[in-house]
This record gives sequence, C-alpha cells and structure tokens, in this order.
Amino acid sequence: MKVLVVHKNTLIVYALIFIFVCVLISVNWDMTENVFTALSTKRDLPIYYVDRQDKTIAISFDAAWGDEDTQQLIDILAQYNVKTTFFVVGGWVDKYPESVKALSDAGHEVMNHSNTHPHMTKLSVEKMKEEIKKCDDKIQAVTGKRPFLFRPPYGDYNDKVVQACREMGHYTIQWDVDSLDWKELGANAIAERVTKRVKNGSIVLFHNAAKYTPAALPAILDTLQKQGYKIVPISELIYKEDFHIEHDGKQVPNKKEITTLE
Repeated sequence: MKVLVVHKNTLIVYALIFIFVCVLISVNWDMTENVFTALSTKRDLPIYYVDRQDKTIAISFDAAWGDEDTQQLIDILAQYNVKTTFFVVGGWVDKYPESVKALSDAGHEVMNHSNTHPHMTKLSVEKMKEEIKKCDDKIQAVTGKRPFLFRPPYGDYNDKVVQACREMGHYTIQWDVDSLDWKELGANAIAERVTKRVKNGSIVLFHNAAKYTPAALPAILDTLQKQGYKIVPISELIYKEDFHIEHDGKQVPNKKEITTLE
C-alpha cells in the first residue's frame, strides 16, 4: 500500500492560501458579487435571424456610397418578383432622392442606416437618437413612409444602441448570412457563399454599388426559389411583439400558455 506523505511546509503553504482566499472574499464580497452579476447579465441584442418553421427568408442591401447599380438591382429583383429591404444612409438620401423614391415605388422597404454612417457605439445616446431621427426624417420626406428598422453602420452596436433604437420605436437588425460582396470575390463565389449558408429565417446582407452583386443576384434568387424559399422584406420576416432574442441573435416568439376550461 502506498502512503501519501505531505511535508509540513506544503501544509503551511496550503493553509496560507486558504486564509488569503477567505480574507479576499470577505473584504471584496461586493466586488465579487458585482463581477458575477455582470457576467450573468444578458446583453441587449439586435435581430440576426428569426425562428421560422417555414422556408421564409429576407434579403437586405446597405446603401451608403455609390448609386451606379440601384436601378439594375431593382430590375433584377422585379424579374424574380422579390421584395427586399434597403438600409440607406441619410447622406445617400440627400444625394440620390430619385433612387430612394424608385426603391419605394418598386415595393422595397427603405429603412434607416443612420444619417452619417458613424460608429454608433462612440456616440452619446443623444447623438445616437439624432442620427436615427435625421435619417428617418429624410426617408419619410421622399417616400412618405417612416422607417422602423435600423441597421447600425459597420454592424457596430452595444446595449445603449439597441436601447436607443427601441425607445425610438425601431427594431435593430443585423444579419446571419454575409455575402461579403464588398470583398469583390467574384459573382460565383458570392452566389455559392450565400446559397450554402441560408436557412429558415435568415437575413442576408448585400450592398448596393458592390462590383459583383448584380451579376451574382440572379443565380442566388433562382437557386433559393427552386429550393422552396420565400423571400420577403425584413418587416414581414420578424415578429413585432411578444418575442425574445437568444444569445446568438435568433428572434424567437414567446410561448403562450394554453389554458383549458374544466
């Protein structure tokens, strides 16, 4: 039988460590409690994708810079009878009001992508709301419709951004499928990337004025429709009330209790 021998010095070291930990916890209990509270606090997340049982998805475009392919995108989408959501920057509305109106007239949603395309997390809450309001005002002046969806520039958000949006009556929208069209990987690469990643409830991200997006779009729409997907604007994909958002950004409807009469 083996006998475990513990040296006196080892026991002393263990004892000192135990005493130190006890003192540390007793002195800094409030701090420790705050750390655990912070770690367990749930983040206020945007909607990345939606819990849908049916094969329904949404396609979106961010419009912040050029305008050279907007009408081409409208024409392609019309060929496949698809309506989408365009998130536009206020400065883009200033430069291309005729394109904003054309998008709206074609049945696409024109929603808010901020006024000047800043990193929203670097702004005060007051400035966040100012960015949102100014863009809302500009879109409404052109389309007659006030936006209620917001996509943060650069995908940059924190709890304050999401809360500010909510206070202004907006749902904050991200995406779960990124076409990476801004990397100019080529039409085939974009089409393959998107069609392989889409699932029920997905929100796909494209950009207008991206070099290969118009060339990639027909193959994407054709493939997705043949796979049985219905493509709708984001406002028709998401739940407007009685929902929660899980840790990965999935929007899920709350389960309602079913009561029976006895």
